Amino acid sequence: MTDNAATPARVTGAVHPGDTAYQDLSVRGLNKRFTATPEVFHVVTSTEDVVRVVRDAVANGRRIAVRSGGHGYENVAGDPAVRVVVDLGELREVSFDAERKAFAVEPGARLADVYRTLYEGWGVTIPAGDSATVGLGGHVAGGGFGSLSRAEGMAADHLLAVEVVVVDASGEVRAVVATRDPEDPHHDLWWAHTGGGGGNFGVVTRYWFRSPGATGDDPRTALPRPPATMLAGTVLFNRDALDRAAFRTLVANYGSWHEANSAPDSAGASLFGGLVLLGRPREGGDASMGAVGFAHVDGERPDAARLLDDYIAHLTAGLGDFPAVLPAEVLPWLDAKQALAQSQDAEIGRQKVKSAFLRRGYDEAEADTLYDYLDSGDHGHDTSLVALQSYGGRVNAVAPDATASAQRGSVIQVFLMNTWQDAADDAAGVDWMRRLFRDLYAKSGGVPVPGDDHEGCYINFPDTDMADPEWNTSGVPWEDLYYLGNAARLREIKAKWDPRGVFRHALSPRADD
Repeated sequence: MTDNAATPARVTGAVHPGDTAYQDLSVRGLNKRFTATPEVFHVVTSTEDVVRVVRDAVANGRRIAVRSGGHGYENVAGDPAVRVVVDLGELREVSFDAERKAFAVEPGARLADVYRTLYEGWGVTIPAGDSATVGLGGHVAGGGFGSLSRAEGMAADHLLAVEVVVVDASGEVRAVVATRDPEDPHHDLWWAHTGGGGGNFGVVTRYWFRSPGATGDDPRTALPRPPATMLAGTVLFNRDALDRAAFRTLVANYGSWHEANSAPDSAGASLFGGLVLLGRPREGGDASMGAVGFAHVDGERPDAARLLDDYIAHLTAGLGDFPAVLPAEVLPWLDAKQALAQSQDAEIGRQKVKSAFLRRGYDEAEADTLYDYLDSGDHGHDTSLVALQSYGGRVNAVAPDATASAQRGSVIQVFLMNTWQDAADDAAGVDWMRRLFRDLYAKSGGVPVPGDDHEGCYINFPDTDMADPEWNTSGVPWEDLYYLGNAARLREIKAKWDPRGVFRHALSPRADD
């Protein structure tokens, strides 16, 4: 048995300490800072299994955590108070439901498998994330954002229905199907799963996807059709040439392009570009690369080459001839997705992550803060990065309250990650990331307070520091950073559907707030 997130060991049923599979399940999570050591893992294979497991846990007063792909960045499944982990990793089916005229996908299905099955079977996809090994379960419940989102919206924007195992005030456990139909009496439960975060209201056992406005019975028209090919470009920025002035210019260029090209109807919405700013590694590591820029453009557009060339020209403007622009490649869409996954899934180890949504690019002072931290050798990590990713486009065509994903005015999504391997470096690794984020958002209390410049944080990159007054001195509650104006409605839904607080963790909406 191996710890392979893409193809987890085929273990089902109850797994207790001492069982052969227990250790494998314990360390399956992506962030190696955390291990789960519950009384029992229940690796379920049906909705009925989930109902039975949850009913037993509730009857015996045993704390529950839910896990699908194991990509949670905070210690949810590993919380010492958790006695039962409901592992959804074996619920992986992807099929077309002719009755609902929608694609049914189980929560343990990994994104790479979902993409391949949908595309090779029907030529369609959902505009979700780019990691191959993320489980659909918590990802869609948090909104689901990826390289096609500028062109097609978020994954949750295509969510037709969701099946959820819930617990009522009396302790009764049942499975409920909630739909997009506003007349559905369970509609609010559907809404909560379009950005309210995973594991907060119950256990998702199935999603159904069908795009708004889709007509007819043909599965091939039920969801977006991705481009057959993508035109991919890459730019490398050598660290020695990327001094403070060049770093400022590069960050400003990335921001200004996105400020000008992220409207829902912009031609630029067909381009997804990332700028990965790399920290200086420990002594002995490869310090030659300071940043990597990449862009994927819909290869079916007649102006694809021009769009890519113009983007790269804007990104490298004022930097002379030191950026290394690699030859553009034409890739089949699935291959392009795989390339993004390979780069995104490369960081493995003990981690601390943070996130932010930007309505505008970073200013000079913010760029200087990033430069100072990323160029510093005063740290205990092996690798660090700040990844700026294209946002906006069709994402911003949806009203902030139409789904629970409220961030509908940003043009850039930021992901910050610090990775190391030795547990002895935990305190230094976490502290470095905390200080970087605090100083980056010093003008707004150490966090990206929603306003003219920022739009809070992404719940799929959870960070308990947002609920800690030592690191969030803004006076803005953590719920308002993640959910903006939707926080109050999520608390109401929490009170209705999980009145006993069965499904809870450090960043769950609180029914009693």
